[in-house]
Amino acid sequence: MIDFAASAAALSMLLSSFTPWMIVVPGIIIGLIFGATPGLQISMAMAIFLPMTLYMDFLQAMLFLTAIFTGGSFGSGIPAILMNIPGTSSAIATAFDGYPMAKQGKHNQALGIALASSVFGVLVGYLILFMMIQPISLMVLKLGPSEMFMVILWGMTLIASLRGEYMLKGLIAGFVGLLIGTIGFNEIGMARGTLGSFYLFDGIPVIPAMMGMFAASELFRLANKQYIVDNKASRNVDLRKIFAGFKMAFQSPMVMLRGCLIGVFVGAVPGVGSSVSNLLSYVETKRRDSDPDSFGKGNPKGIVASESANSTSEAGSMATLLALGIPGGGATAVMLAAFAMHNITGGPQFIREQTDIVYAIIFANFAQVFFLMILGLLFIPLLANIIKVPMRYLIPTVLVLAVMGSFGLTGNFVGPFTVLAFAIIGWLMRRYGYSVPAAVIGILLGAMAEKALLHTYQISGGDISYVLERPATLAIIALLLLSLFGRHLLALIRRPVKAQLNE
Repeated sequence: MIDFAASAAALSMLLSSFTPWMIVVPGIIIGLIFGATPGLQISMAMAIFLPMTLYMDFLQAMLFLTAIFTGGSFGSGIPAILMNIPGTSSAIATAFDGYPMAKQGKHNQALGIALASSVFGVLVGYLILFMMIQPISLMVLKLGPSEMFMVILWGMTLIASLRGEYMLKGLIAGFVGLLIGTIGFNEIGMARGTLGSFYLFDGIPVIPAMMGMFAASELFRLANKQYIVDNKASRNVDLRKIFAGFKMAFQSPMVMLRGCLIGVFVGAVPGVGSSVSNLLSYVETKRRDSDPDSFGKGNPKGIVASESANSTSEAGSMATLLALGIPGGGATAVMLAAFAMHNITGGPQFIREQTDIVYAIIFANFAQVFFLMILGLLFIPLLANIIKVPMRYLIPTVLVLAVMGSFGLTGNFVGPFTVLAFAIIGWLMRRYGYSVPAAVIGILLGAMAEKALLHTYQISGGDISYVLERPATLAIIALLLLSLFGRHLLALIRRPVKAQLNE
């Protein structure tokens, strides 16, 4: 399974010269900055700096791009914790408990927990990748469009279940999000929901919609407050408390490991990645916990679950890229472009013929873990000072950044208008108890769900019996039904058992 000769050659490549490591530190810093800035995406950072890799050899180029990826995975959790604004979709679940902790004055501990979980996630993810790159790629290759569609629906039901007693509202929000995500032209050239406006032909811009529903709507709610944290003493940035939070993360080792396993396997599914894995890990952790009601109110395990999964997803998406030549998401799509620029094609042949380079990329990411830990501890005190900024300055600044970022993404006023429209929608959803995260995830996955359903229809010729021939699809359907009705079934089973015991 492991080629020890190639491993030795990979170590020789990395240790023979200090040159490859000179670009790792700038890469992580770029990732931290882009990840921590709402509206700026990790894939955007990688795309902006991609031309620089033309002047590097292939290994250096991959080290630079994976360093940006690693830094951004943690960086996106910083605004999620401090302002309830996920830097990227992979940090949505981080905000569920990170922001309540920040409002309680525990922002230092929350940031320390997020850093420890990210560091551990990257380390475990690449360790799994090192040992299982070929089995993972073969397993992912067997997933068809019907399995992808059911995974998306299952994910939606799990996210809706976060609402607990308001699960129906969560489901409604999620499926409304799915419908919004299908606006525009589909793969067969049919326009839906455009209302005759050519601005909607390409669909709803996802990132501006996410910024509006998460960031702007939350800022509307905070308009009457002076600071995010009311208590002045609690607004201090304390490195000792950050270290305490770092150690606190390791008090939940099973949550970390479960998040890592979910992250690496879900991250390996093309197009799904960290956007779903952090939510699945969060939901599973909440479901298994002895006090599920504490989640969403500042439970540190929620941050551990989310950050360990989204950081590990990087290794999963790298498995798909290296073993199959298929990008798992936006970031690995940029890496695929770097492959093409260096005349290299990912896939089984690449792994067989250049195993030493594959191992060198993996070993380099082990080292990036320590760079991330050191740079994260240096940058957190600087970035955490945002908690001291009065709301009268913070609200307009964040709104301006969101509007400018959305304009930069779309190149026209569709972006800013989308932020405004979805800020109002998000505010109304929060007011009437509908799940904003479920709606956002629905928007993110809407086009992907439709594409998978369309491909399933084309393959099956419209014959529903096709699903019965796919054991994996049936297994996912069973999990979906358990997610929806498992609690009620368990209650029905327990009722006669309790009656017998009472007799």
